[in-house]
Amino acid sequence: MPDFPFSILGFDLDGTLVESHRDLAPAVNHALAKAGRPPVDAEVVRSFIGGGTTGMLRAALEHTGGMLSQDQFDQRLDDVLAWYETHLAVETVPYPGCIAALDALAARDCMLAVVTNKTEAFAVRLLEELGLAGRFPVILGGDTLGPGRAKPAPDMVYEAIRRCREAGALEGRFAMVGDSSYDIRAARAAGVPSVAVSFGYNDMPVAQLGADAIIDHYNELIGALERL
Repeated sequence: MPDFPFSILGFDLDGTLVESHRDLAPAVNHALAKAGRPPVDAEVVRSFIGGGTTGMLRAALEHTGGMLSQDQFDQRLDDVLAWYETHLAVETVPYPGCIAALDALAARDCMLAVVTNKTEAFAVRLLEELGLAGRFPVILGGDTLGPGRAKPAPDMVYEAIRRCREAGALEGRFAMVGDSSYDIRAARAAGVPSVAVSFGYNDMPVAQLGADAIIDHYNELIGALERL
């Protein structure tokens, strides 16, 4: 469909492609228990997602009594990762309409990339377990490019575009789809348009994120992109 305005779409993962907080919450609570802290409800953990595992754990600790020493924090971070590694796709599912939207984009010759602050290895494994990895020739995690280069820095967006071009993406524009300020700020810094999903783990009211478009369901994505 040659009139479609984008040739590459970048997607955040947690809170954008998949609803994952019910698997992330037990991992966080496992680490909190090791620290002698009370558990937090899965719906509370929703608000901690967006800045990667480190940011999520830091928010949970602040919520339950304050930060730990760096050594203690590093130990608890290892606890989160160890738990999540073996439980990352127990209850995680794609959002309603997500698969159909990805199919519609593929039919329009769009190349798809995942641009997430989640650790790359976990992002790849989660997508594999959900049967989605083959849809994304490029998967970038928060640790892929090294310290200081995760969202909201623009580096991952630039790298996604570069790798997609190398993988054979058609010439054309790039847009970012995400749910948090990390995603929208990264898109803005990279000078590309963005779409915010209202159903994700928004870290502020979705209307305040500054996205170029907002959707309430994946069945709105194609139309929103066509209007950008």
